[in-house]
Amino acid sequence: MRRAIVSAILSIVAVAGFAQFNTDRLIQIGRSALYYEDYVLSIQYFNQAINAKPYLYEPWYFRAIGKYYLDDFAGAEADCTEAMQRNPYVVGVYELRGLTRIQQDKFAEAIDDYTKALKFDPENQHMWHNRVLCRIQQKDFEGAHADLDTMLTKWSNYARGYSMRADVYIQQKDTVNAEKALEKSCEIDPYNAQTWTARSYIALGRRDWKEADGYLGEAIRLNPKLAVNYINRALARVNMNNLRGAMADYDMALDVEPNNFLAHYNRGLLRAQVGDDNRAIVDFDFVLRMEPDNIMALYNRALLLDKTGNLRGAIRDYSKVIDEFPNFWAGLEARASCYRRLGMTKQAEADEFRVYKAQLYKHLYGTQPRLNKEQLRKRSDIDPDKYNQLTIADEQDVQTEYSNEYRGKVQNRKVAMEYMAMYELSFEQYKDEVHGYIAYDKQVDDFNRTAASDKNVSIPVYIRCDGAQLDEVRTRQYFNLLDTLTIRIQEARTMKETLPLLLRRAITYSVIQNYEGAADDLTTYLQADSTSALAFWQRAVCQQKINQFNASQGTDVGMKTANVLSDLTEAIRLDGQSPYLYYNRGNVFVERADMQHAIEDYTKAIELDPNLAEAYYNRGLALVRTKRLQEGIADLGKAGELGIYKAYSVIKSATADARQSDKARSKD
Repeated sequence: MRRAIVSAILSIVAVAGFAQFNTDRLIQIGRSALYYEDYVLSIQYFNQAINAKPYLYEPWYFRAIGKYYLDDFAGAEADCTEAMQRNPYVVGVYELRGLTRIQQDKFAEAIDDYTKALKFDPENQHMWHNRVLCRIQQKDFEGAHADLDTMLTKWSNYARGYSMRADVYIQQKDTVNAEKALEKSCEIDPYNAQTWTARSYIALGRRDWKEADGYLGEAIRLNPKLAVNYINRALARVNMNNLRGAMADYDMALDVEPNNFLAHYNRGLLRAQVGDDNRAIVDFDFVLRMEPDNIMALYNRALLLDKTGNLRGAIRDYSKVIDEFPNFWAGLEARASCYRRLGMTKQAEADEFRVYKAQLYKHLYGTQPRLNKEQLRKRSDIDPDKYNQLTIADEQDVQTEYSNEYRGKVQNRKVAMEYMAMYELSFEQYKDEVHGYIAYDKQVDDFNRTAASDKNVSIPVYIRCDGAQLDEVRTRQYFNLLDTLTIRIQEARTMKETLPLLLRRAITYSVIQNYEGAADDLTTYLQADSTSALAFWQRAVCQQKINQFNASQGTDVGMKTANVLSDLTEAIRLDGQSPYLYYNRGNVFVERADMQHAIEDYTKAIELDPNLAEAYYNRGLALVRTKRLQEGIADLGKAGELGIYKAYSVIKSATADARQSDKARSKD
């Protein structure tokens, strides 16, 4: 019997060796790595496929996708070109090469790609969209209008089409038609923050502050994470004499983007106007740490230091401004005043003589003049006489959004309210620098102690709940380890020698995301030893990973999910004190929408390990989903305490959704 099992194991080894040259399998594993966003690893698999069969277009195409997401746009473009030479009829290749060319500002070449692809797929809205944006970049407004005419005939309710038409009109200085197009876009889709932002720019341009305030309020409600909208609304509010609201907007902008230059600079001006001089100095200190030679900030800080009695600091800043603008008489006069108050009469008289000699305007330096809100200064406009004007960006452009469906096409992943992943066995240690949690399981520890005597493959096994992202060097090391383990298994003569090596090879396959190879090894292992909770545990994880990828490709994985549940249940029977097994099974119940059993398993995991942050997080999501909001928020808060900081944004989102639901019910 034992010989038969060993023979079966060796036959698996032979099949595994053959699989290394099975190009379809390599491409499938590479696509799985793309799905799990391990782009470096995916490229390694596609490299192997290209070496084996360089005449196939698929590995070139999928390698281009990996390179695209690693920002190697030139490499991705080259791979797309290779794929086209092998098969010039695949629309997706043209679409991807168009995106790579856009990222390199090759707009004319991108237009050419989209034009060719639209001959094969004239109903592809994304390519029409991107070609219009490329034409706008090329200033081909006539061509853009022609494309938009076609698009809005095909898709009359395409809100983004009207927004793009507005962009063309704005570039043609036709704000009347631009506003009409944006109004139409908002009618179709009132939930697009970018459209409301574009409308606000038109209102700001004609100084309709109240209207701009309203549009920006709607944009902020829909997308509260964009600092520029708070800064622009503050500008509108200052001009409406709503200084408290403007100050609150600058504060919010800096919560979202703490290093925002304009928010610090303008808040400093506003604080100076309302007499909050010390905190205004703090803002200008920050601005000058970012840009030590910013003349406008230096002069404003000099005035504030002068006013608050820091005369030497004021002289330092005045001097830097005067060095840059020797004929800036207001600065000379202010510095002379500081010198005189310090008893430095000689220096004061020298500055006063320069002012007197020029016979220019004089005024005694007193309090900070009021904020000049009627005039705006562009950031690049360096004129000390405009020191108290609110500053705006040189260009107020709505960010162009190219339609990029590759993440959707390749992965089809939902990231909003996503549950934390399963815990799995790995050779890559999880380094948590926040709360120092180290996952521990007795059976894993026992396995490591037993294997420690084998110096050739004694890498310790760890437990982690996020897939390790490998660089090229680590990937190559794991492929070498795989070869070593395969040779060792072939040379093994007894079951006792073979099984630990087989489990290690399965874990190696898992790390390099060859989950089918790992599952095959684990199945063989369990045929020889059906009492290993570790083997059931890892096989369940591998099968679940396979299921997730297959489901993204439209495959029904219901039966396979039942197999995952069965493996975890058996592992729990063999090792009922492992919190990770209960946690993993809870994840499977979530996949099956069985929230009650999921919550029970997460609760058991927390009982076994009260510091298991992922269990609190996932149980919190499950409780929120079952309308037990307060309990869910408590769990998410605990997860945040333990280091999963995204839990706080989920709490905010869940609370906001609950309030909206309550409002809707109250209206009904």
